[in-house]
Formats: sequence, structure tokens, C-alpha cells
Amino acid sequence: MTSLNSPADAAGVLGGVRAEVRATPDYPFIPVHAPVKLDQNESALDFPRHLRELAVRRMLERDWNRYPDLHADTLREKIGAYEDWDAAGVVVTPGSNVIIKLLTELGGIGQRILTVQPNFSVYELEGQMLGASLTRVPLRADFGLDVAAMKRELAAGGPGVLFLPQPHAPTGFLDEESDVRAVVEAAGDDWIVVIDEAYHQYSGSDYRSLVLERGNRLSLRTFSKAWGLAGLRLGYALTHPALAANLQKLVSAFNVNVLTQVVAEVALEHPAYVRERADEVIWERERVQSGLSGLKNLHALPSRTNFFLVRTPDPSAAYAFLLERGLLVRRQDKQPMLAGCLRVSIGTREQNDALVSALLELDRELEVRE
Repeated sequence: MTSLNSPADAAGVLGGVRAEVRATPDYPFIPVHAPVKLDQNESALDFPRHLRELAVRRMLERDWNRYPDLHADTLREKIGAYEDWDAAGVVVTPGSNVIIKLLTELGGIGQRILTVQPNFSVYELEGQMLGASLTRVPLRADFGLDVAAMKRELAAGGPGVLFLPQPHAPTGFLDEESDVRAVVEAAGDDWIVVIDEAYHQYSGSDYRSLVLERGNRLSLRTFSKAWGLAGLRLGYALTHPALAANLQKLVSAFNVNVLTQVVAEVALEHPAYVRERADEVIWERERVQSGLSGLKNLHALPSRTNFFLVRTPDPSAAYAFLLERGLLVRRQDKQPMLAGCLRVSIGTREQNDALVSALLELDRELEVRE
């Protein structure tokens, strides 16, 4: 059997690959199987059964041998109606991470990418691979925006792309609206200002009005979280029609398949379940954090999302301890400012009970060792 794994073969294969791509690490995720999956900030509840059945019936009525809408135009109209937004200012792609990549192509290549640190790793990875000048401004100790430092970087000059997650991932922190406004307004016209609102249903925040004030601003949203449709891979941007038209140039034709469009259309026609699910997650989040308030050797950090951080004295041991009990979480301790941290998604009531019990058990064990 012929092998292509020798160093010499690899060198030949990679000779034409740009240095920026070779130097960029892989996306930091390795799948692990466990009975209770709390590692990817997904909804613990699937798309409602009756809506799944409706979507399947509609799929059977569609022509699978025909291309879908060129730019998901029907879906853009429905998203626009749901968000009270001009459909000409809606851009749809298979996941909001695709829009992050396209925004980096739109305004970052040969220019600047500005974001915070720690951050959602895709901002950084896309900027590195596309050779953008990347600047990361550390958050305050409480994980809030360092407004003065952000203003200094913005004043240093663009053009480029500014990524501001609200609420923030991976910390779960929600900034004061006045701080977000101060940073966004300091960007002026030289920057494409991206407010990443992937988790806004869990925080009650909504920056559509701020985006409407200026044509270079954009709200990034997703069906992967509160909508419970991560398996569909669907995200969208809300912005000015002129900016949307230029972003759309970078979107591949027919990029959202007909089956995904059907499910999303059904969801948009029955959005009440999203608010109900989000309220349930918020209630569970507060219940879990209350149950962990007495920890002595672990620290559950407050959050406005469907996940939260737990700071531990030994994240490797804590991760293994939880996994042995069937609970899969995500390590974040390699990120700046997140030493010792695990990230935990909110699950079902039973899953959350198991999580609280396991963390209390771990805390007691640490107490004995002390």
C-alpha cells in the first residue's frame, strides 16, 4: 500500500499553501462522546416534534432536483419580516461562522481586525489565515470592555473589521449598553462594526437599533442556539442594504440548501417556542448558579448566556472528574485570563441536577485534600 505520510511528501503537498494558513492552528475542538453533552453551547432541547413533522412534510413537497434560491431570497424575506428588517439588508449563510470568514475577507485582508481577548476563536483564526493585521484588546478583570483601550486602538486607525460579541463568548459577560455604544461610535466610518449577538435571546439585549444608526454596522445572529437548530448550520447578518450587497458578493451561490431553508421557514412561522425555551434556559441557569453558590474551592462565574464558566484549581483533573461521571464540558484554561476555567452549557433539568451534584462532590473532595 502506498503511503503519503512521509515528511518529504508533506513538504511537497504544502509547497503552494500560504504561510498564514500553515501557521494557523486547527479549530480547537476534538469530539468526545459522553452521556451528557454540555460542551458546545447548544440547546439541550431539540426542534419541537410537531414542527419537525411539518418540516418533513414540506420537504417532501419540494423539488430536490432543482437548485435552491440563489441567495436564500425567500428565507431572507422571512427573516426580515421576523426581525422587522429590510430583507435587502439580510445576508444568510450556513452558520454565522461563515459570515465571520466573509467579513474578514470583506474588510480584513490587507487591513485590520480588532477584537477583545479572550474571544471567540473564529475571529482570530480567520484573521490569521487571511493575513489580516490582528489586534486583541484584553478585557477588564471583570470581563467587561476596556472602553478606553478600545478607543485608543480605533483611533490608531483603520480601515478594518471590529468584532464585539454581546453577550461575550466564552465568558458569558454582557456589557453595559453605554460601553458598547461608546466603542461603536468611536469606530466612526473606517471600520465594519460587527456586534455578534449569537446569545442575545438569553441576555435580553438587542442592538438592532444601534446598527440602524450607521451603515457600516452589522448584527450577527444564528439559528444554532436558542432556535435549537445547530444541526442545520444557519446564520444571518442584519445590516444596511449597501453593506449587505457587498458582503453578498462573497457568498457562494445557492449556499443554503432547500432542506435547510424549509426547516428555517417553519421555525420562523412558529417562533413562540424560542422565547419559551430561552426563558427555560435562563431559569435553569439561575437555578444552577444558585445551587453552586456555596462552593469553596471552585467558583461558578455569573453569565448572561446559555453557558457559564467554572474556575477550578486544576482544570485537567476537574474535566476528567466530570467526564468519569458522564458529563462532558469544555476546557477554556488555555485562553488568556481564563486560567483554571471550564465552560459548561446549560442542559435539561436532570442534566443540570447531575452537574450540580458532581461539582459539589468535587468541591468536597478538594476540601478534604486541603
